[in-house]
Amino acid sequence: MELILQAYHGLLIGAVIVLAVLIIISMIRSVLGPRIADRIIAVNMIGTMIIMIVAILSVYLDENYLVDICLIYAMISFLGVVVLCKVYTGVYLQNKRMKANMEAIEDNLAGQRNKEE
Repeated sequence: MELILQAYHGLLIGAVIVLAVLIIISMIRSVLGPRIADRIIAVNMIGTMIIMIVAILSVYLDENYLVDICLIYAMISFLGVVVLCKVYTGVYLQNKRMKANMEAIEDNLAGQRNKEE
């Protein structure tokens, strides 16, 4: 029985180590990501992996209150990603409209020049 318990604890510690390495890789991706969407996804992945680590620690340490912390962190992480996506979408649409307006102005100016000639 003791051998099974040691193997179980070793598995949990190994899972936490793998998740920590994946968090570091996701941080690198969030910094180097070529687009903002890649960065938002990397931040979301980091939040999800932190939730998983806290859940694993809850089982490893046999502390039930850590599950409540997981749920609260999941809600905060979800809201953070939703806000980031909303801001990104707003900036994207604003830039798109600005370009469309500038093109429309250039077309109007070109049309007026043709009429004057």
